[in-house]
Amino acid sequence: MEFSTKCLHEGYSPGNGDPRVLPIYQSTTYKYSSTEHVQQLFDLSAEGFFYSRLANPTCDAVEKKIASLEGGVGAMLTSSGQSANFISLFNLLGCGDHFISLRSIYGGTYNLFSVTMKKMGIDVSWVDADASEEEIQALFRPETKAIFGETITNPTMEVFDIERFARVAHKNGVPLIVDNTFATPYLCRPIEFGADIVTHSTTKYMDGHAIQVGGVIVDGGKFDWGRNNKFPCLTEPDNSYHGTVYTKDFGNAAYITKARVQLMRDLGTCQSAQAAFYINLGLETLPLRMEKHCKNALEVAEFLGSRSDVEFVNYPLLKDNKYYALAKKYLPKGASGVIAFSLKGGREAGVKFIDNLHLCTLAVHVADIRTCVLHPASSTHRQLSDSDLLAAGITPGLIRLSVGCEDVRDIIDDISNALKNT
Repeated sequence: MEFSTKCLHEGYSPGNGDPRVLPIYQSTTYKYSSTEHVQQLFDLSAEGFFYSRLANPTCDAVEKKIASLEGGVGAMLTSSGQSANFISLFNLLGCGDHFISLRSIYGGTYNLFSVTMKKMGIDVSWVDADASEEEIQALFRPETKAIFGETITNPTMEVFDIERFARVAHKNGVPLIVDNTFATPYLCRPIEFGADIVTHSTTKYMDGHAIQVGGVIVDGGKFDWGRNNKFPCLTEPDNSYHGTVYTKDFGNAAYITKARVQLMRDLGTCQSAQAAFYINLGLETLPLRMEKHCKNALEVAEFLGSRSDVEFVNYPLLKDNKYYALAKKYLPKGASGVIAFSLKGGREAGVKFIDNLHLCTLAVHVADIRTCVLHPASSTHRQLSDSDLLAAGITPGLIRLSVGCEDVRDIIDDISNALKNT
């Protein structure tokens, strides 16, 4: 099926007389007729649902849909995008291990990596999006287990060169994990360019309506976990599951199976059936919305670029943008609805501009059908020092504008009026 058709039909196939729309299975537990069957479920030797922390029919259908959209072998919904990113790495890393991450990532993820995971004994090295293969290679250590990046960085709008980072990762026998939140699989499918694991904050474009917090991890199913003995957590017996060897027992779905039966079991960051139902509604219109977001955003970015009071505009599909060539390669259908720009006058001008807007809503959110705006230095990246902000590409006056699906003339009029009064 083509992408738009998958958005409507993958994951759930009603039988004769079944509900046409994916039902909400609002139950924590499931009935079985024999202890032997339940025993097989707990031994992972039979398929089925026994407790909704691990799996639920509504969530299962949405996971199958997202895995299909991304071209993966399996997916697992989580309670947030933050938990998806954490589990994507913690599924492979432990105390004493190390990974490499793109520097200019979402502020919450930056803090997770640089503070919370360090408390667990997991170290991170930061790399610029423009780093050469030699510069990336220089960051590797014997204990390095992964590289992490965002397809389109939040909020600086840099485009991740997935193939370049995948080459270095695979040369060193480690996977590439890509947060594809801003692009969605409609604009980019990182697995096709060499990524091994894909994550999303489903709270953003997949939901699209600012209704429900959620996340997802997709397993590409192509990485050879047994190649160099770097991942004994997948290739050696798991005593918490009677000696299960994930690569032996679950083949190319080893990674996502372990994430579910070990980490979701123990951490409990599961998605609810109700939330999964909302995500599915968003997925059904994802292609229509993304096309509108991208069209509107390009027009708004061009308008901002024509203004003398705007210091710079970061939108990858502007022809003078440094990531234009990469955007044409990885994002030929559009570069999402998010724009980063800075006004002359710095922080004070940025704050005054935002306060003068009326249609565009000041909200701690992004990737919504309604246009919203934010000042990252005082909100999402507030935990970062001034030097860390600049290192992440965030100037004091940087504004993140998430262009919605309103008539673009109304959006531009609101921005124009706010600029006049700034």
